Amino acid sequence: MLNNSTQFGKTITAMLCVALQALSACAYAATQCDTTGTALQVLGSGGPIADDGRVSSAYIIWIDGESKIMVDAGGGAFLRFGEAGADFGELEHIAISHFHTDHSADLVTLLKTGYFSDRERPLSISGPGAGGPFQGLRDYLESILGRDGAYGYLSGYLDGSGGLVHLQPTTLDPTSREVMPVLDDTESAIQIEATGVPHGIVPTVAYRINVGDSVIVFASDQNGNDEAFVEFARDADILVMHMVVPENISGAGRSLHAPPSRIGQIAEAANARVLVLSHFMARSLQDFDANVEIVRDNFGGETVPADDLQCISIRN
Repeated sequence: MLNNSTQFGKTITAMLCVALQALSACAYAATQCDTTGTALQVLGSGGPIADDGRVSSAYIIWIDGESKIMVDAGGGAFLRFGEAGADFGELEHIAISHFHTDHSADLVTLLKTGYFSDRERPLSISGPGAGGPFQGLRDYLESILGRDGAYGYLSGYLDGSGGLVHLQPTTLDPTSREVMPVLDDTESAIQIEATGVPHGIVPTVAYRINVGDSVIVFASDQNGNDEAFVEFARDADILVMHMVVPENISGAGRSLHAPPSRIGQIAEAANARVLVLSHFMARSLQDFDANVEIVRDNFGGETVPADDLQCISIRN
């Protein structure tokens, strides 16, 4: 059985903000996931536009109270990471789906946080290879962390020098529809796999994360046109899909993102237990309830619209 924790702390904060708005800026209350079992925490449920109070795409998987896996690091993820009580020293892996800013821009700020950690062991990281105007993972890391990069003072992350953690990158083929191994840690029972998904000209990968018998799948941004993803997401305990566009979308928006009906169809065909909708933008929030209802019309399982700092726990 899956258990959804409410956003009581956030609601109280919002009420206080109304009362105190003349005195101070308002912030999300810290919300930490359950300390037992496996849980997904949504750090950011928004998109690339700063118009809805949501952080861009970012997620943490908690295992027995430790923040083990981070998926995406969009703008604002750095803030929510701290509010969630996550710990850089606990991370086993960082998985980046693609290099749009709303999925990767806060990676370097997260790494700067790591400078103040007492962590010494290496940290694995994965992301897609190059395509079109987008760099692949290794070139991306070099461009921001290399000695001649934008943040060359953090270049120690590339080789473990200067007291910084050595990043160990795995570059994934975004054109492949095969299952690609990313991480297999028998000691912690964590297994991560990836596959390429269609997102216009943007090289993009989806992730399947197995923790013991629990499975969480991150569809990332995709148009939903590739049936191979259904098998990749098969029997997920939690399937995270991004509802970026409304049902009547056409043109470029449809070439990049799946509409609500297709999201529901994919979740149903994959036999997902719980579908988490995330990565909202103004166009999908405008008639939000109707869009969510379209998803539910096509999916018979539980549908959970995400919010920042929300936790969804897996209970076997």
